[in-house]
Amino acid sequence: MSQPNTNVAESIISGGGADAPAVFYRDELLTHGDLRARAYGWALRLLDQGLTKGDRVGLFSENSPFFITAYLGAIRAGLCVVPFQIDGSHRSLRRIVTSTGMKRILVSARFHRRVVPLADELGVPLDVEPADQLPTADRPAALPPLDYSRDLASLMLTSGSTGRPKAVMVTHGNIESNTQQIVRYLGLTAHDRAMVVLPFHHCYGASLMHTHLMAGASLVLNNRFLFPEKVLDEIEQRQCTGLAGVPATYQILLRKTRLARRSFPSLCWMQQAGGKLPNSLIRELRRALPQARLFVMYGQTEATARMSYLPPEHLDEKLGSIGKGLPGTRLEVLGPDATPVRPGSDQVGEIVASGENVTLGYWDDPEETRRFFRNGKLHTGDVARVDSEGFIFLVERARDFIKPMGNRVSPKEVEEVIAELPEVVEVAVIGTPHEILGEAIAAFVVGAGTDKLTADRVRDHCRDHLPNYKVPEYVEFLPALPKTANGKVAKQELKKLRPPTGPADVR
Repeated sequence: MSQPNTNVAESIISGGGADAPAVFYRDELLTHGDLRARAYGWALRLLDQGLTKGDRVGLFSENSPFFITAYLGAIRAGLCVVPFQIDGSHRSLRRIVTSTGMKRILVSARFHRRVVPLADELGVPLDVEPADQLPTADRPAALPPLDYSRDLASLMLTSGSTGRPKAVMVTHGNIESNTQQIVRYLGLTAHDRAMVVLPFHHCYGASLMHTHLMAGASLVLNNRFLFPEKVLDEIEQRQCTGLAGVPATYQILLRKTRLARRSFPSLCWMQQAGGKLPNSLIRELRRALPQARLFVMYGQTEATARMSYLPPEHLDEKLGSIGKGLPGTRLEVLGPDATPVRPGSDQVGEIVASGENVTLGYWDDPEETRRFFRNGKLHTGDVARVDSEGFIFLVERARDFIKPMGNRVSPKEVEEVIAELPEVVEVAVIGTPHEILGEAIAAFVVGAGTDKLTADRVRDHCRDHLPNYKVPEYVEFLPALPKTANGKVAKQELKKLRPPTGPADVR
């Protein structure tokens, strides 16, 4: 573990040799030497503007060399970076700027015009990506010592339980600890090259940046997942060794590209987090890419990024598990009386995490912090069971359970069954008020464009594999599921789509 006064940005940008590739972006290549020079340049530039340790600095950009170098430069200057979700509304952006006491906003050239009205309204200075040459320097000015466990490197935005963004306070020590753990279990080396389609403003995407640069590896930035076949082309052209995604990433690749009919000899690992990928699609993914080891992982922004992983060698025997806690992370599954559930039983409890990756809580929100962070532990709100060998199986988020006629139904279980249908691209299941059942099951399905997929086919398949009370009352077909900025299904938005008054095939 690094010394308590280590600046985590220095650990990240010192990972690779000066001439080794660090970032591929369109036709641009940054070496690790270029990365260091630009990050140091941003650090000096920001300090010269009078910013001091702990000041909050906004960052508004798509994934790009500008984002990476400005982000690392600001952290190296001792500042606290607040990456914006670039699709946020003006109202939500304004609230973030004011609530964090933001002193400056760094913005890419592409989004300059969009951010100007916000900056003018709030009187916050802008620092726009230079049109020609980003600032560079050999090394930044000396900094005052950092409190490794208390000084903030970033405020990472997360939707939380209400859908309203909350800012998670992430320290230098949180990132250093979690990054080192992930590098270790993935076995990353300077020879790795990851395809990045996940946004850096979310903890999963940021973790890809942290881990690969710290390991001296390289990143391929692709912001065009609307054209997933083109992403596969670049994986092949750049000889990427790894791909990371949320469930929707792999569902789209499996259903809307020629993934299973193409060959990717360089691809040797995949990471999956950000929600549960149905078991049927995990099997399908492994058949499509048999040479690539699949790491199923579990995490939350409140724990920096990752808390557990399932080693690929256990994937067959422990299918559906999130594995065990990382070496530096303790995961407990606690029942209502705060005692551990009995391994190998049907008991379920809440996942509670402790370790150096657990963050300080939510910025300027002591009530929510007290709710989820207690006695140095993170209470995740996720319900799970533990098998006889200590492997954890996520059941559901406690607030997501559906209760038709008082029966407790996990949406994930119903989603798993519907996802088995080969015509299904994506599915999300929610509970909706019902005058007779109390709460009914509603399934929102994205199909692969075939007339074979009907509401009756979905329900019949569910009846074949589930008790009647778990069969959806409503099945609605959508062209796409609404997503949050980090790629997860926005179930709060689905709940606003009132289903019909009775079972129907709604398109």
